[in-house]
Formats: sequence, C-alpha cells, structure tokens
Amino acid sequence: MTEKMLKFVKIDQQTPSKRNVDKRVDDFQEIYDQFIHQKAKEQSSRCSQCGVPFCQVHCPLHNNIPDWLKLTAEGRLEEANDLAHSTNNMPEVCGRICPQDRLCEGNCVIEKSGHGTVTIGSVEKYITDTAWDKGWIKPIKVKKELEQSIGIIGAGPAGLACGEELRKLGYQITIYDRYDRAGGLLIYGIPNFKLEKYVVERRTKLLRSSGVKFKQNIEVGKNISLDELQKNHDAILIATGVYKAREINLPGHDLKNIFPAMKFLTASNRKGLGDKVEDFDNGILNAKNKNVVVIGGGDTAMDCVRTAVRQDAKSVKCLYRRDRENMPGSFREVYNAEEEGVKFIWLTNPKKFIGKNNVSSVLAEKMQLGKPDASGRKKPEAISNSDFEVKADIVIKALGFDPENLPKMFNNPDLTVSKWGTIKINLKSMETNIPGVFAAGDIVRGASLVVWAIRDGRDASISMHKYLENKKRDKFKAA
Repeated sequence: MTEKMLKFVKIDQQTPSKRNVDKRVDDFQEIYDQFIHQKAKEQSSRCSQCGVPFCQVHCPLHNNIPDWLKLTAEGRLEEANDLAHSTNNMPEVCGRICPQDRLCEGNCVIEKSGHGTVTIGSVEKYITDTAWDKGWIKPIKVKKELEQSIGIIGAGPAGLACGEELRKLGYQITIYDRYDRAGGLLIYGIPNFKLEKYVVERRTKLLRSSGVKFKQNIEVGKNISLDELQKNHDAILIATGVYKAREINLPGHDLKNIFPAMKFLTASNRKGLGDKVEDFDNGILNAKNKNVVVIGGGDTAMDCVRTAVRQDAKSVKCLYRRDRENMPGSFREVYNAEEEGVKFIWLTNPKKFIGKNNVSSVLAEKMQLGKPDASGRKKPEAISNSDFEVKADIVIKALGFDPENLPKMFNNPDLTVSKWGTIKINLKSMETNIPGVFAAGDIVRGASLVVWAIRDGRDASISMHKYLENKKRDKFKAA
C-alpha cells in the first residue's frame, strides 16, 4: 500500500485544468478538462488511507472513497468503477456537480494538514467516464422477474436511483414525470457548463434498456390520480422534488422582466437541447446586451449568473445579504463566476424594484452581520441611510425553492404534509400516512443536494422492498 499510496508528501495537489475564460464564456460546454490516466493515478496516490476516512463519513452516500482511490492508483479502473457504483447510482453526475469543497474534499485529512485535499470529485468523474467509454456500464440483467409493480412519481435523481435499485431486484418499474424529458433538475435546472445533458440522457437510456418504463408529460392530479396509480401498482414513491420559487414581495415585484430562476434556466437549457423557446427567441428570457441582477447566494444563483455571462449580458451582478464566508453556495462556483466577470455585491439586500412597465433598477441597502440567529448563522441587519441603486434590465430571483401543495395538486387531501409543505414520512420506513405510498428526496427534506436525493432514493428502495415482501407474504398466508 505504501508504495502506491500516501504520496501527498511528494506529490502536490493538482486539479484538471480549466478551459480558458475567454473561450469558455462563449459556449455552454463543461469548463473542466478530463484527467489523463497518469494524472488520475498520480492524484489518487496522494490519499493517506486514513483509519477513519472523514471523506467517506461526510459523503451522504458514504462512498468508499479511499478504496476506489487506491484501485485507481493501482490502475484497476474497472474495479474502481464497480466499487463507485455499489453506493452511488450516478457517480459521473456527483463527480461533476457535488460541492466537494463542503463535503468529501472539505473534510480530507491531508487538507487539514496543509497538503491540499485529494481531488476526489475529479477522480470520481474520471473513473466513471472511462467506464462509459470502455463499455463497462451495462443494462441491468434481472435474474428473476417479479410480478409486483412500482409507480414512481418524478424522474429526478431520487426517483431514478430508487427505480434502478428496485429494478435490480426484478420489480416492474414505471416512472411518471410531468416534463417531456427524464432527469428533473439535472436536465432543466443545472446548466451544461456544469453538467452536459448527454451525461444524464445516457443514464436514463440505460434504465430504459434495463426495462424501466418512462411515461413523460404525465401530471399526477391532472392526467392521472394518485388513487389510480395505487390501483395500478403495488407501491408508490413520491419523488417530485420542490419547484415552487420563493417569492420576494417587494414594491415593484409585478414589473416585467423579473423572473424566477427556474424559468430563466429552463429556457436556456431547452434552447441548448434544440427546443424552440419563444420567450428566449424574442429576447424576453435572453440576457444578451442586458444588465442582469441576480438575487441570492446559493448554487442556483451561481447557475444564473454564469448562464447570463454566456448569453453575452452587458453586466452581471449578484446581490447577497450576507458576506462571502456565510453564503450557502459552493466557494468553487463563486470563484468560477468571478473569473468569468460576475460582480458580487456582498452584504446587500433589495428593498424595491424600480421602473414603469419594465424593471429598470433595484433599490438596495447595505447590511451588516449581527448576532447569530436560531440556525447559528449571523443575522443580517440593515445599515441606516445606506440605500443605493443597481441598474437592471432583467432581475432573476434565486432565493430557493419550496414544495408545491401536493395534497391539492394530487386531489388527495389525506396526504399529510409538514408546516413547510414537505411530505411527512415515517423516518424509519419512509412511508407516508397513506399505506403503500412512500416519499423521498427534496419533497421530504426540502431543497437540497443531488447526492442527498440519490441517498434518499436508495433508502426508499430498501423500505419499499421490505413492504412488498411483507405484502406478498400476507397474500400467501391469506390464500
């Protein structure tokens, strides 16, 4: 082991090179180059093989990171890929979009000792992309087909992960989704420069080849009821995610050219996929030659500002009420945005949208951080007489997402939700108050990370399998 590993004392940290800023802002291609084989082996060999692997502990999926780093360092990539897939249904996605600086890499032991973290995300991406290129990733071969069927509402990461795990066991899986493409936010929410769409599409194609059925443009409560789904399937998973934009009800909020983040990002992503997007083509949702103001400090806000840059905006500014150190988004994304010309106006809170018909500027005030609130974060407080205007032709609200009213949407008032609108579940079984109906992902925990959605989907599959086994046993006893 010592021959192949623990080389962090001799080999410096190196990340895959980024494409030149001037070139990458002209397109929507991913900004990071791929590791070459030798570099992937070299950087993997820096792992200290900790007795207590904090990278694994702080990964929501508890990926066996030290072991697949060791396998990569030894050139055993096919085994590394198998190990990566044993805990993660989409390692190529997580390698690209996980905020590793806040999770695995942020808790790397050698990072704490000043040697620079192991570049875990880049190696994960390299392993899986190599596996796809080599043809190592193949459709599921079911040993025994089962008669029991499962309906999954939502084709995002939670639904896809759950569907894959249950299909491996032989269940008949149908995934219903209200959009025309499977993938959820992976398709329409995350821009190509972070996650090119072929990465998602080849994964959903693999599931189709594995026998998973997809029914697109199906909205539960409109095209089919939850009761009907329950009659058609032996168990149901609700994995709709959260899509309702948080509002900012300030004076002037009804002016034109003020948009929620998802409307702006979906238009851009659809255009990239070759769709006809009227509001983009006529310039309404196109940032070209416009002063763009984005309100928010999370990863969605970073997606918006960087998309606006690539649409050739005149200027792009991001307003956030706290400072850089207290923002919820990835530091890496902020740095990339700054490289690309985005101006961050920290400790700033919008007060009013100004304009006649269309927004023309945002009236904002400066903030300072006071004492910590209930969450432990320092509470922003307004500084008196600090108002100033920020010119804006488009304002994008990226303040997060809340759950839609699912009991109303599903025409099922019996479905129990929390005070925040998320679905209440039995935390051990992940079952809702309706027998045989389970829930997972953002619709349970609120807006969160893709890696957590995958984890929830996998956990739900275990509970659903137990439920269906018991159901079959009870049916047999009754007979």
